[in-house]
Amino acid sequence: MKKLLIVVDYQNDFVTGSLGFPKAKELERRICEKIQACRENGDEVVFTFDTHTEDYLNTQEGKNLPVPHCVSGTDGWRLYGSVAALREEGDRQFKKPCFGSAELFDYLRGREWESVELVGLVSNICVISNAVLAKTALPEVPVLVDAACTASYDEELNRKALDILEGLQVIVTNRK
Repeated sequence: MKKLLIVVDYQNDFVTGSLGFPKAKELERRICEKIQACRENGDEVVFTFDTHTEDYLNTQEGKNLPVPHCVSGTDGWRLYGSVAALREEGDRQFKKPCFGSAELFDYLRGREWESVELVGLVSNICVISNAVLAKTALPEVPVLVDAACTASYDEELNRKALDILEGLQVIVTNRK
C-alpha cells in the first residue's frame, strides 16, 4: 500500500506574492525533502492549487479577504521555487476555488492508502480544510500534518490550527 503526500497551495502568491509571509519561504527545503522521499519510496504526490478568476473581489471569499491572489494562469498562481521543479507530468493536481477541494475528497474516497500526509499553506485555512476532508473521506487511514512543513501568517492561528487538527485525530508531527 502506498502513502500519499498532499502539497497544499505552495504557490508564489502565498510565499512571496500578495499574501506571502516570511515563514512560508522557510518551508521550501523541508517540503522538497518530503516530495523527494515520497518519490524514492514509490509513494504518490499530489498538489492543490488555490485558483481564482479575475472577478475574485466579487466572490464571498474576495469580500472577506479583499486581496487578489492565485488568479489562474498568473505567476502568483504557479508553484513556488524548487517545489515547482519537483512537480512531475503525471502528478495529479487539484484546482480549488475555495479552501477545501471537493475534487480531492472524491479522489481520496474509496482508495486505500497506508497514510495521507499534508504539507503546505496556510495551516489555519487550506491545510486544515483539506485535512478534514481527507479524514472524512478516509476515516480509518492515518492523516498527518507535518508542523515543520506548514505555517500561517499568524503564529497564534498556526498553533490553534494544529491544536484543532489534533482534536480531530489528525496526527501532527514535528511540533515544537
